[in-house]
Amino acid sequence: MNPECGLNEQHPRANVLGMTLSLPMSRREVMQVGLFGLAGLLLDQSRVFGADAVQPVQAATPAPQAPGPIKAKSVIQIFLWGGMSHNDTWDPKPDAGYDYNGSMKNFLPTNVDGILVSDWFPKLAKQADKYSLIRSMTHRNNGHETAAYLMQTAHTPGERLAYPSVGAVFAYFRSKEYKGLIPPYVVLTQPQGRFSEEGFLGPRFKPFATGGDPNANRFEVEGVVARGITDDRQKSRRDLLHKLDTMGGAMTNSPQLGASEEARKEAYDLILGEGRAVFDLSREKPELRDRYGRHTFGQDCLAARRMVETGVPYIVINYPGGWDTHKDHFQTMGRQCPQLDQGLAALLADLKDRGLLETTLVWCSGEFGRTPKIDWQPPWNGGRNHYGNVFTALVAGGGFKGGYAVGASDAKAEEVKERPVYPVDLLGSIYQLGGIDPIAKLPHPMGQDAHVLPSAAEAVKSGGLLTEIM
Repeated sequence: MNPECGLNEQHPRANVLGMTLSLPMSRREVMQVGLFGLAGLLLDQSRVFGADAVQPVQAATPAPQAPGPIKAKSVIQIFLWGGMSHNDTWDPKPDAGYDYNGSMKNFLPTNVDGILVSDWFPKLAKQADKYSLIRSMTHRNNGHETAAYLMQTAHTPGERLAYPSVGAVFAYFRSKEYKGLIPPYVVLTQPQGRFSEEGFLGPRFKPFATGGDPNANRFEVEGVVARGITDDRQKSRRDLLHKLDTMGGAMTNSPQLGASEEARKEAYDLILGEGRAVFDLSREKPELRDRYGRHTFGQDCLAARRMVETGVPYIVINYPGGWDTHKDHFQTMGRQCPQLDQGLAALLADLKDRGLLETTLVWCSGEFGRTPKIDWQPPWNGGRNHYGNVFTALVAGGGFKGGYAVGASDAKAEEVKERPVYPVDLLGSIYQLGGIDPIAKLPHPMGQDAHVLPSAAEAVKSGGLLTEIM
């Protein structure tokens, strides 16, 4: 836990098959144990399973009812960790000069009058009517960890509490109605790592990181698709384990063994049923996979769309490789921007074509932008550094209108010119569209007073919800 993010509360723990788990165990935690070592675990069931083993995932206290209609049934967050340059991408300044634009000279009009993007984004330029650009994001924080914490919680780093990320909050509030086997908060493919994303909500709301590579021949999802083990072999293992489970057959009325059997069934439903099917991208047409792009990010986007179809509430795509371009800035941008353009444009179009964009909120941003003025000095030699004064976020679907540019930066993209938008404004709007009360209380294991978003007095600053595009 980063000390800048507050306290890291302790929970009772147990070690099972080399895994550290919280006690009492939730059904999902039992399933996760089963995914990693089901056979060994069931040989010592009486030592592991308790009366709470089959309770649905829930927090210590009942979640408040969501206010009003839910427009965003699922959220896909594309986190451009490291911080993507805003004036090289979605807030270009053609007249800023060489020290700000380098060798970049071409900027594209979009299909919405008055909105330009850089020429690295030809596919998104044709779809600007599907998304809006917030060109006045600001928090003036230039530290990776603290800025990431701000952008994903809206709470000030260094407070007495370690608040959960927006994904964990969605998982908490949706845990009652969401009945899918895939966890409610999924990260493709590696955790963000800048802070403990579940915060004081605890490990039940920690994101499930898939691992693996969706662009590989076989997407080996951690605990779902085992490396080197075919589905037929998994089924054979399941059948053999069932035959060996003589204790379960002799004690059919035992609630503890009934709980373990239910957990085992759900674990196998996940690895051989719903989960296996969702993460099997070979079920998609090759031409559609080509449209998303045969690279990790493109296939991440396709996997996210498939999870939306099963109702997963919150999905994060942590951009592979990141955007921390102090060095080799333009080379990195020239490689990654076309992939971001292809994957994100295909995702928006595919969601729209399937009638899912209206109920799926997509947002894309880093923890900050990059310095508008290029640093030509050694050792950066043409790089851009951290910049939280002003940057850009893209939002689409789930109740957000498309075709707008909200706010503006100045002539060189150095400061907010009009309509500042702070993390609390962006996250508050996302919560509102997700049917989550931004001032609702969250359960804290030590009884501390904690709310989804900070009050007006606690927030860094607030410019108000994004009502112009809601």
